[in-house]
Amino acid sequence: MTLLLGIDIGTSSSKGVLTDAEGRIVAQAVREHRTSSPRPGWVEHDAQQIWWRDFTELAAELLAGALPGDHLAGIGVSGIGPCLLPADAGDSPLRPAILYGVDTRSGDQVAELTARYGQDEIMRRCGSALTSQALGPKFAWVRQREPDVYARMRRWYMASSYLVRRLTGAYVLDHHSASQCDPLHDLLGGGWIEEWCEEVAPGLEWPELVAPSQVVGEVTAEAAAATGIPAGTPVVAGTIDAWAESAAVGATGPGDLMLMYGTTMFLVNVVGEPVPDVRLWSTAGTYEDTYCLAAGMATSGAITAWLRDLTGADYTTLTQEAAELPPGAEGLLMLPYFAGERTPVFDPDARGVVAGLTLRHGRAHLYRAALEATAFGVRHNLGAMREAGGDLRRLVAVGGGARDLWTQIVTDVTGLEQTVPRHTIGAAHGDAFLAAVGTGLARKADIAEWNPAESLVRPEPARRAVYDQLYEHYLSLYPSTREVMHALAARQLADG
Repeated sequence: MTLLLGIDIGTSSSKGVLTDAEGRIVAQAVREHRTSSPRPGWVEHDAQQIWWRDFTELAAELLAGALPGDHLAGIGVSGIGPCLLPADAGDSPLRPAILYGVDTRSGDQVAELTARYGQDEIMRRCGSALTSQALGPKFAWVRQREPDVYARMRRWYMASSYLVRRLTGAYVLDHHSASQCDPLHDLLGGGWIEEWCEEVAPGLEWPELVAPSQVVGEVTAEAAAATGIPAGTPVVAGTIDAWAESAAVGATGPGDLMLMYGTTMFLVNVVGEPVPDVRLWSTAGTYEDTYCLAAGMATSGAITAWLRDLTGADYTTLTQEAAELPPGAEGLLMLPYFAGERTPVFDPDARGVVAGLTLRHGRAHLYRAALEATAFGVRHNLGAMREAGGDLRRLVAVGGGARDLWTQIVTDVTGLEQTVPRHTIGAAHGDAFLAAVGTGLARKADIAEWNPAESLVRPEPARRAVYDQLYEHYLSLYPSTREVMHALAARQLADG
């Protein structure tokens, strides 16, 4: 049997799949891990103990069931991003990786770089305004705050590019991931902005830019000994997880929108040409000559996990209890800014709010309110996408949270149908598919056979009417509490 391996490094877990050449899942595995938050606003991963260890363990588990005659034809990897892992000349990590927009430490550097280059010029060249999501300010933070680390830094990695380096020795980054390295990448030109790279992060070696599905090397003998993967196995460049998930569900053509239900909520709308908007991100697409309008919430599944841990109840119990409640959780409304918020408000000092609490409310009310809060956040982002010129014709759900109750609530809140594919494991399946494309075992159009649509979630008009009223309250909750939020965030930072 011809096999393909896909492994994704997520915020709170890593997932892997082994498929055959037609996309049928032969085996799958998960490794949970935790982020580190040594100070308020800092969110980090140990690349050796999380990224590489998860990869090696998942690869060993998935390949353990392979038969003697099976052939591993290709490997695809993806991961959270944009992230910054500084490394020395020998590729040893110099500090834990600074994660994507959930890490908000670089606010001063965002302001400094925006003032230096001008927001209009940054938007023109890069497609996105500088925020906590941008990579350039993270480089500047390391240079300013950890000069000893920066002095030894020669290369840098994201989760996918680090794994590719460890597996093959290639120092590459895919075009999509590079397009989130604002203000260091030219969106339309498709290359590094050399003068800004040298000003923001001088003296570094910059990775070669390639397509996510491009074969960039083969597993070395050293990597084979560490992983059990046969030496010589082709490896594709991979990409950031949300775009691998888009590939997994075929949300790669204009008008498609992938809605990723994960630790964070992410939305990727494929458009025919860049449509920059300061409330959103404009990026390169998964495939050549495509562009995306993207949005991301700082929390979604992170809140449900917090409630699970807080209450001691499992997800099945919480979901069953929440499903028995009416829309609106009997007068409870939540603002899901538990880790600040990314699009469309871009406020790292935003904080979560639970409004309407009474003594009669219990864990089920809180859980349903959390699901509804993320749905209101999705609607807020979809509204910004429409206003920016997005092309929203087909919504596809993916990710570990793409389950009946949550997808139904999002559909009822937004009024938009969602297609749910057969496989919602997401990025890891997309990684395997990109490996199939890169090695010539599949064409881009073959994803329809790899992962066909399984169900369609339709809105219920009666529930939609209730949610329309609650959405207006949701929109008013942030501006009416922002001043208090910011004061509390400042106190949290001082106490931390």
